[in-house]
Amino acid sequence: MGSRTVGRGGRSLGGGLVVAVAGCLAGALTACGAGGGDGAVKPTASGAGAGASSAVAARGGTIGAPGSACRLPVTFALAKNWKPESTVPDSTGSTSSTGSTGSTGSAAPDDDLAAEIADALLHQGPVTAVCEVDAKPAGHIGFLRVWTGEPGAADARSVLASFVGAEKGAAHATYRTFTTGGLSGTEVEYRVTSEILEETKTERALAVTTPDGPVVVHLGGLDDEEHRAMLPAYELAKSTLRVTAH
Repeated sequence: MGSRTVGRGGRSLGGGLVVAVAGCLAGALTACGAGGGDGAVKPTASGAGAGASSAVAARGGTIGAPGSACRLPVTFALAKNWKPESTVPDSTGSTSSTGSTGSTGSAAPDDDLAAEIADALLHQGPVTAVCEVDAKPAGHIGFLRVWTGEPGAADARSVLASFVGAEKGAAHATYRTFTTGGLSGTEVEYRVTSEILEETKTERALAVTTPDGPVVVHLGGLDDEEHRAMLPAYELAKSTLRVTAH
């Protein structure tokens, strides 16, 4: 599998992760990352939220169950032509073998640093990225990403607030509650400003808690236009969300 760019919005966290991060080392690292928020988010009271969408995309496959592309604590339907891929490292703990040097096969120092950065990018607040669903086969630039955490006492709102608070440049968050398939959760719409690109765009996410820990489903996008175009896929995921049967 070839290298893919690491990052938020319209860029991938999966396939060729270490190689892609190593490429970022030659430029501004802050343009590649998502974490490291400084608590700049100012959440507002729960409510209907501006720009909420009710349109639902045509249904394609389903992920979350054993045997699917991503095994998750929840299952949900994917929009037609959206392609899922696990972002969980393989059994060796590596996403790429590129960069080994010498007869011992040990990784070069730059690759070790890239691996550390890649690991950091896969964590945001209390959750870790485990799956991304690529919208490009459906004609859009963006991803629906799934993040999971360890079981604990935190409720969905707290998990989601920590997730948004860990994203650099995030602000103007509006939270609201929802119910679906016997699950009660919280979703958020917020704005993210990139200092590098000097652009601001909308992102949204939802969180639910399960016996296997919290789950966050996040929708970014290259820009606001792409984000709006992908909202029906997000709404489909939310409306079909169920706890995975054991």
